[in-house]
Amino acid sequence: MYWTLELASYLEDAPWPATKDELIDFAIRTGAPLEVVENLQLLEDEGEVYENIEEIWPDYPSREDFLFNEDEY
Repeated sequence: MYWTLELASYLEDAPWPATKDELIDFAIRTGAPLEVVENLQLLEDEGEVYENIEEIWPDYPSREDFLFNEDEY
Protein backbone atom coordinates (compact mmCIF):
# COMPACT_ATOMS: atom_id res chain seq x y z
CA MET A 1 0.00 0.00 0.00
CA TYR A 2 1.35 3.41 -0.91
CA TRP A 3 -0.12 6.88 -0.70
CA THR A 4 0.77 10.06 -2.49
CA LEU A 5 -0.66 13.53 -2.05
CA GLU A 6 -2.56 13.10 -5.28
CA LEU A 7 -4.14 9.80 -4.21
CA ALA A 8 -4.95 11.05 -0.71
CA SER A 9 -6.57 14.18 -2.16
CA TYR A 10 -9.42 12.02 -3.48
CA LEU A 11 -10.41 11.32 0.13
CA GLU A 12 -10.37 14.92 1.36
CA ASP A 13 -14.13 15.28 0.88
CA ALA A 14 -14.95 11.83 2.21
CA PRO A 15 -17.76 11.61 4.76
CA TRP A 16 -15.55 11.48 7.87
CA PRO A 17 -15.83 9.59 10.18
CA ALA A 18 -16.20 6.56 7.95
CA THR A 19 -15.63 2.83 7.92
CA LYS A 20 -13.43 1.05 5.40
CA ASP A 21 -16.46 0.00 3.34
CA GLU A 22 -17.87 3.54 3.32
CA LEU A 23 -14.53 4.93 2.13
CA ILE A 24 -14.29 2.33 -0.64
CA ASP A 25 -17.85 3.14 -1.72
CA PHE A 26 -17.06 6.89 -1.68
CA ALA A 27 -13.89 6.37 -3.75
CA ILE A 28 -15.77 4.33 -6.36
CA ARG A 29 -18.71 6.77 -6.56
CA THR A 30 -16.44 9.80 -6.97
CA GLY A 31 -14.31 8.21 -9.67
CA ALA A 32 -11.08 7.98 -7.68
CA PRO A 33 -8.24 6.10 -9.37
CA LEU A 34 -8.07 2.35 -8.90
CA GLU A 35 -4.98 2.78 -6.69
CA VAL A 36 -7.09 4.58 -4.06
CA VAL A 37 -9.62 1.75 -3.96
CA GLU A 38 -6.84 -0.85 -3.80
CA ASN A 39 -5.12 0.98 -0.94
CA LEU A 40 -8.38 1.13 0.98
CA GLN A 41 -9.02 -2.57 0.39
CA LEU A 42 -5.62 -3.36 1.95
CA LEU A 43 -6.61 -1.71 5.25
CA GLU A 44 -7.19 -4.15 8.09
CA ASP A 45 -10.92 -4.37 8.63
CA GLU A 46 -11.78 -4.70 12.29
CA GLY A 47 -14.94 -2.62 12.03
CA GLU A 48 -12.85 0.43 12.81
CA VAL A 49 -14.17 3.90 12.11
CA TYR A 50 -11.61 6.30 10.67
CA GLU A 51 -11.92 9.91 11.78
CA ASN A 52 -9.68 11.43 9.09
CA ILE A 53 -7.04 10.70 6.45
CA GLU A 54 -4.27 10.83 9.06
CA GLU A 55 -5.59 7.60 10.59
CA ILE A 56 -5.16 5.88 7.22
CA TRP A 57 -1.91 7.57 6.19
CA PRO A 58 -0.08 8.79 9.33
CA ASP A 59 2.46 10.73 7.25
CA TYR A 60 -0.23 12.83 5.55
CA PRO A 61 1.11 16.38 5.56
CA SER A 62 -0.90 19.00 7.38
CA ARG A 63 -1.31 22.62 6.36
CA GLU A 64 1.53 23.52 8.71
CA ASP A 65 3.93 21.27 6.78
CA PHE A 66 3.82 23.57 3.76
CA LEU A 67 5.74 26.81 3.63
CA PHE A 68 2.77 28.76 2.33
CA ASN A 69 1.75 32.12 3.69
CA GLU A 70 -1.94 32.71 2.97
CA ASP A 71 -1.62 36.37 3.97
CA GLU A 72 0.46 37.03 0.89
CA TYR A 73 -2.43 36.24 -1.45
